[in-house]
Amino acid sequence: MNQSKRLHVNLAITLALSVALTGCATKSPNLSSGNVEYGDSKTVETLTNEFGSTDLQSIAESMSSSLLQAPVLAAKSRPVVTVAEVKNRTSEYIDTKSITDSIRTRILKSGLVRFAVDTSAMQTQVDEITRQNQGGLYKKSKSKKIGQMEGADFRIEGTITSIVKRADDVKDVYYKFSLQLIDNESGLMEWADEKEIRKTSNKSLY
Repeated sequence: MNQSKRLHVNLAITLALSVALTGCATKSPNLSSGNVEYGDSKTVETLTNEFGSTDLQSIAESMSSSLLQAPVLAAKSRPVVTVAEVKNRTSEYIDTKSITDSIRTRILKSGLVRFAVDTSAMQTQVDEITRQNQGGLYKKSKSKKIGQMEGADFRIEGTITSIVKRADDVKDVYYKFSLQLIDNESGLMEWADEKEIRKTSNKSLY
């Protein structure tokens, strides 16, 4: 076989291998029981009249937008804020941490504020600083120093309450979510807002 034919053969083999490998790389298995489907996470959820994903998204969007318009935040360059977990004063289980996490994420993305660790995560922060300074595993010049954490300028506190009414075949649920921004130094409430949600269903949904 002359050199020209050998070159053509090598190119053909290389091309065939490339096509085969590309097909293997892009083809992925599809494991399914046939009973599960992906849905749009933004779709309005009305399976029951209990607190759901649509309520959480509505509250997080409304409260974060309102808070970012508070004059007190604009008056201070990227103030440090901490968040207390929302108090659940309803008769049902609600993942209030998920609410505060969503609000914090939206506000943080604005770049207008910074967040200090909340009270539930403070012990983890203290443990990490202590480990770096007492474990003997880190260079002293590289370990984070004790006493350098920044105190929060403001704290966010919130509550969620509900009123449930039943009459014949109808159930009416009213939720009220309240959020406040408090100046940690002065103790003054600098901002507050509320979000109300009402959900009504017939007996088949409760």
